[in-house]
Formats: sequence, structure tokens, C-alpha cells
Amino acid sequence: MKTSKQGLPEEVAGEYSCLKGFREKQMAYELCSIRMEDSIPIMGWRNKQLNVLRQKKPLTQEDQLTYFEKIVQPQFPKEKPDQILLRFTHRNDLIGYGGLVHLNWDDRRGEVSFLLEPERGQDLKLYEKECKIFMNLLMKCAFITLNLNKISTEAYAHRGFHVRALESSGFTREGVLREQTLVQGDWTDAVIASCLKSEYLDRVKSRQE
Repeated sequence: MKTSKQGLPEEVAGEYSCLKGFREKQMAYELCSIRMEDSIPIMGWRNKQLNVLRQKKPLTQEDQLTYFEKIVQPQFPKEKPDQILLRFTHRNDLIGYGGLVHLNWDDRRGEVSFLLEPERGQDLKLYEKECKIFMNLLMKCAFITLNLNKISTEAYAHRGFHVRALESSGFTREGVLREQTLVQGDWTDAVIASCLKSEYLDRVKSRQE
């Protein structure tokens, strides 16, 4: 892969072929396929938010570029990729990313991931608003474009604002994994929540009536 003097990829990777050009907007927000150029901003966000991720140590630029080149980019042409990462923008500025990981195409389900730029995440009202918008756009991608039947997520209980945003977006709490992980020396629960395609379609129909 050719890179610039700063070590960033020169070209933008192609879109996921299975998304068939998915590019969805809500107000000034947009969701579409991740780009190789997003790798370094995302690395910085992840390194600043280790307490909300499964990641245990800071990433280096080499780590991140290798991951995008060896793991992310090869998924683009696959009919049934292992994961789908999406860029979340506001007025064309990258403010977050996420998508569907651990995809199981036989059972038509996947796990949702989401990470917002750290400074925006400090404003809890803004975080809840933008998390809900992201999830709404992601659901259209998952249930309409990809025809999945179920999406699920695991949210740490110490982030109550995130759990509330998920539930108000249409996720139903399935259970709690007690003391599932250590966060800054304290045990925290993990809230398991999911949404079904039928539930999503019912909400869409009710909004149209």
C-alpha cells in the first residue's frame, strides 16, 4: 500500500460490495463504509477511551495501519464479510465509527460496535442524541440492506447514558453479565441488549402512520 509522507494511506479503500453503495443520511449526519484514511483518527479515539473498550493497551500507528491493511481492507470485496465498519460523519466531518462485528450469516445476526469522538462524548446529551442517530442509521443498514434478523450489543453498566441511548433506540435488554470486566480497578456489569428486524419494521411502520 502506498502511503504519504505522514505514513497515511494515499488511496481511499473501496466500499463493502455487500452494502451495494449504502450511504444513509439523517439531518446533517451520514453513515457509509469506512475509509483507510480514517484509521489514524480512530486510533487516537480508541487510545483515549480504553475504559469503554475491550482493547487493553494503546495502539501504535504501525498497529493501526497494519490492522486496516490486513484485516479491514480484505473484507471489502467479500459477499459475506466477517465484519463491516462504518464511518459516522456530521457535515462531512468524521465524528465516530462503528458497525457490525462477529457476523454470523447463517443465523443472520451480528454484534454492534460504536465509538464517538472523545470530546463529543463528554457532552452526555449530545452523546445520547448522536448514539441514537447512529443506531437508527445502522439498523437500516443491518435490517434492510443486509437483511439480518438480529443485532445485539454488550454495554458496560457504568456508562448508564450509553445504555439509555441504546434502549431508547429500540434495543431490548436481554440480561446482565455480573462483574463482567475490570474498569479502572473496579468490577462492572455488562448489559446485553438486542433488536430484531421485526421490531425495527414495526417502529418504522408506526412512525409512518
